[in-house]
Amino acid sequence: MNKEQEESNRDTKLYTTKSRTLETFIPLKKDLVGIYSCGPTVYHYQHLGNMRAAVFADTLRRMFTSLGYEVTHVINITDVGHNVDDEDNGEDKMEKGSRREGKTVWEIAKMYTDAYFEDLTALNVPLEKYIFPRATDNIKEQLALVEALEIAGYTYIISDGVYFDTSKFKRYAEFAHLDIEGLKSGARVEENKEKHNITDFALWKFSPSTSRGQAPPAKRQMEWDSKWGKGFPGWHIECSAMSMKYLGIHFDIHTGGIEHIPVHHTNEIAQSECVTGETYANYWMHNNHLQDTTGKMSKSSGDFLTVASLIKKGYPPLAYRYFLMTAHYRRELSFSYEALDAATVAYKKLLEFTLFHKSEVDTVEEKYMAMFMEALREDLNTPEAVAMLWKMMKDETITDKNKYATLLEMSNVLGLGLESVQEETLEISEEVKNLLEARASARLSGNYQESDRLRTEIETLGFTVKDTGKGQEVKTRD
Repeated sequence: MNKEQEESNRDTKLYTTKSRTLETFIPLKKDLVGIYSCGPTVYHYQHLGNMRAAVFADTLRRMFTSLGYEVTHVINITDVGHNVDDEDNGEDKMEKGSRREGKTVWEIAKMYTDAYFEDLTALNVPLEKYIFPRATDNIKEQLALVEALEIAGYTYIISDGVYFDTSKFKRYAEFAHLDIEGLKSGARVEENKEKHNITDFALWKFSPSTSRGQAPPAKRQMEWDSKWGKGFPGWHIECSAMSMKYLGIHFDIHTGGIEHIPVHHTNEIAQSECVTGETYANYWMHNNHLQDTTGKMSKSSGDFLTVASLIKKGYPPLAYRYFLMTAHYRRELSFSYEALDAATVAYKKLLEFTLFHKSEVDTVEEKYMAMFMEALREDLNTPEAVAMLWKMMKDETITDKNKYATLLEMSNVLGLGLESVQEETLEISEEVKNLLEARASARLSGNYQESDRLRTEIETLGFTVKDTGKGQEVKTRD
């Protein structure tokens, strides 16, 4: 393959929220990609919808890595309290978690950060491939950014904090196509009347002891000294400060859920570009919501679906990752146990094929691999890539050895974990093992009637048996 062919095989189109179109990806630096992904606020466990964003971001990283890029990928950990409401109203999330659990906010942050890392590991998101900066470790950088905005003339101070004046950033409404007049007309009664504009947002919030207004009685557990008084950073400032620290003032790709478009990401762009005068991120990629039929995706009830809850029900966590791969990241996806059951059946078929052919690595089918990667290079089209995987698996002109080799390559890009699957992945009860041994003895003695009877008994227990040159091949029934 010549250099021109190699370059054409890396041509990638990404849908960017900024232009609402597919754009050809051109990295800022040759062979390097910088990605920033909005991570969790660690006041509670992350539900399955939250984890869709993490799997999407990881699949994007895997695609670029497989195309030969060196990727620096940052996922922030929001471990400093910010308000429940995106508009700086409502109760502090970390304080709320602290009261719920009877722990300090610092203990809450550690507990739920550890839980998030466990979920990532279960979903085959390799922690060592990422930078995970914590907001509380980067207060100095956030304060420096607020001060730079103040010097540039973009801030003002009111009773509860230092605010960004959105009227001074003329392109503020462009990214999210905001209707500012509509926002004004729909303003709620409790909206902060001191703000100059309805879209203005807090950069630094004052602690009760510093507040210029009537101080609430409760003392915050997380607060820091600043030139404006003791307080804590607004939610949006942390992402700008940490992305600039680890990726520079202008980087390639920013990802997150679509719920971040109108407020959080709009505010990130405003505060970042007003300080630097540079484009903040070239490509903005947003995954859609995971809707569910169980009514348990929201954290408000305290009873919601998590990776751990799926594992407790007996589902392999990577079956959930496979389920996510069956829908395009920009499409809304409905979760149900019926849908997950179907995905689990398909995933277990791949597991079983991998286990049976584990020592048979041969040649990757380049034709199928190229079509698979072509699907991913078209805005990370995982449903088309999964379809190409199954087309390859059903192609009778390809040897099982080559199917196995190609499947492992595809699995590595999608993060399905087949390349590291172990024999114990397929759980076979002692009862089924005993029946298999009895059947093997029956066949060895030529008692095929007994062998057939035992096969039927094994099938009633949820498994199928196929006789091969290697012995009995066992699979779960569809």
